Amino acid sequence: MDADIKDITHAVEAASLLRLLPARPRLLGLGEPTHSAEILLDLRNELFRQLVEQEGYRSIAIESDCLMGLVVDDYVTSGTGTLDEVMERGFSHEWGAHAGNRELVRWMRAYNEGRPAAEQVRFAGFDGPLEISAAASPRQVLTALHGYLAARVDADLLPCTAETLDRLLGADDPWTNPAAAMDPSQSVGRSAEARELRLLADDLAALLDAHRPHLVATSAPDEWDRARLYGRTATGLLRYHFWMTDATPVRWSRLASVRDSMMAANLLAVAERGPALVHAHNTHLQRESSTMRMGDHLLEWWGAGAIVSSHLGEGYAFVPTALGTIRHQGVDAPPPDTLEGLLYALPEDRHVVDAHRLAAALGDPRPAPRVSPWFGYASLDPAHLDGFDGIVFVKDVPES
Repeated sequence: MDADIKDITHAVEAASLLRLLPARPRLLGLGEPTHSAEILLDLRNELFRQLVEQEGYRSIAIESDCLMGLVVDDYVTSGTGTLDEVMERGFSHEWGAHAGNRELVRWMRAYNEGRPAAEQVRFAGFDGPLEISAAASPRQVLTALHGYLAARVDADLLPCTAETLDRLLGADDPWTNPAAAMDPSQSVGRSAEARELRLLADDLAALLDAHRPHLVATSAPDEWDRARLYGRTATGLLRYHFWMTDATPVRWSRLASVRDSMMAANLLAVAERGPALVHAHNTHLQRESSTMRMGDHLLEWWGAGAIVSSHLGEGYAFVPTALGTIRHQGVDAPPPDTLEGLLYALPEDRHVVDAHRLAAALGDPRPAPRVSPWFGYASLDPAHLDGFDGIVFVKDVPES
């Protein structure tokens, strides 16, 4: 079996990944089984450089706030702000503190210097302005969407004034109350004001679509794209706040589903620009339904990758990353009868595996699932192997 597996491994290069696929995908999903490992960010950066320089890719989308990502995109395309400012204000989840993300932004800005807009590389965050347990106020997106439309369509067509929006939104603190994460009664998502805002957000988004011919013709491409982002984020964010008030056992699964649906919509918008590399946790990018345990609750939902795959077909590819050890977190060498154990036995420190040929070589039954001793590392599920287009394997993750 080891010989069979070795025959279907390749160097970790963009060309090696793309050779595994029937066609160049619009979205190439590179998953990671744990966050914040610098070695994985370095690997992502090198693959992105190769995809840009050798394969014509022009965008990267990462698991970060879609609105904050606009700050990064402005910097890499036009030099707005400084690198330090961008790393502080352009990333959520504290991703801006990581050296690999800083190097990505620095390289993108250097690559774009002096190039025409059509040849520049672009950056996108594709997460909503939220985490599974918290969400931002809808103020930014609702006021931006209203302002865009107010400047371009007859005032009588608008469903409300800016003053009405401001009154209904009120203070931001109740929207961002951290207590609402564990106590649904603390959420304002079903208040009379929030319910009216959901209707207004829907009307504003519908107005955007109804006047698309005029708006596309009279807006710069980035203005139109951002207005669409504001529209889908406003409706998604208010939906998220609404379901934060849910006290039923499916609350967490529903919130995860709303979040990944917002991710998927953002990724489909990125795909319209042309081929892009997508980097996020394996759970968000896999084709199968996703699961996660939170206390006594087992969450199950369809992730962004599954939704996008159903839209794009062969235009979406998913290559998860698997790891051998993370010794500083207590993740030692994998048992030999697991998928990671088979890959760990190979001599290379890192390699790409043809997942379809691996599945055929393993047959049934599949290897045993690896049990991770650390909650921050999610091992691959061998039952999902048929949904992988390849696997990137990294033998050892050093402490960052």
